[in-house]
Amino acid sequence: MVDSMQFPTPREHVLRAGDTTIGVIPEICLVSHFQVGPWQVLYRPQETGNVTRWGLPLMIPNFARLKDGIFKEKGTSLPIHGFGRNLPWTVTEESETSLSLQLESSDVTRPQYPYEFTFTSTVAVSEATLTYTLTMENRNDEVMPIAPGFHPYFAIKQEDKKRLKADGPTGFSVDAFQWDTNPPDNPYPFPRQVALQFPNKGTLTIAEVPHSGQYSLHMMQVWSEPVTAPDHAFVCFEPIVTPADGLNRPADRLNIAPHSAHTLILQLTARPR
Repeated sequence: MVDSMQFPTPREHVLRAGDTTIGVIPEICLVSHFQVGPWQVLYRPQETGNVTRWGLPLMIPNFARLKDGIFKEKGTSLPIHGFGRNLPWTVTEESETSLSLQLESSDVTRPQYPYEFTFTSTVAVSEATLTYTLTMENRNDEVMPIAPGFHPYFAIKQEDKKRLKADGPTGFSVDAFQWDTNPPDNPYPFPRQVALQFPNKGTLTIAEVPHSGQYSLHMMQVWSEPVTAPDHAFVCFEPIVTPADGLNRPADRLNIAPHSAHTLILQLTARPR
């Protein structure tokens, strides 16, 4: 085990409600820990310390890769999963049960994504539940396209992956994959709520809570690593606006009107056995 990975690390802000604990690393907008009673729901890279295989990161302004890495509308380049997880966020509010972070447009973001924006992430804890509210403010005189996604790594032993039970997403079947050598990496329609039963752990519900009667997370990417990867004891059920290259598809992405904001809410609820 990497000694520096013992929870909580010095970088982690801790939120608590009853027997539910959440950790957040504000600098990179990473939900690093979610635990209900004895069940550690999110994967921590205890052996490797690999920050790119950890917790619940936010992928913004784009999920996955753009074709040739190009944002066609502006002719700029954006990295896989955007820049949100690589730039420093600022804590704007904090209490024992919630933490709000902001990222604003800057000289670093404009060459990649030439818009004026404010992104606000609020992570809140309640009994057995993590609620993640993302607000994207467009401060421009033009429409701001955006296609974010959440990339949770849920902890599970390799031998238990084939024993996972899932009532979604639509079209997904645990039995359709050889988890040791050929795990899934596929998008599916997200039916607003999915329940997963983790062997010997409990039931996890992944849901989008509508905001102003509106749903935004229309797809779910299911992904894991083969057993040969240094980090592999996880499975990802990723609620997203749209899959790879979605920022280049106007009909699939979010298109935020000038001088307005768009909010979406993700909720994870864990019920231990």
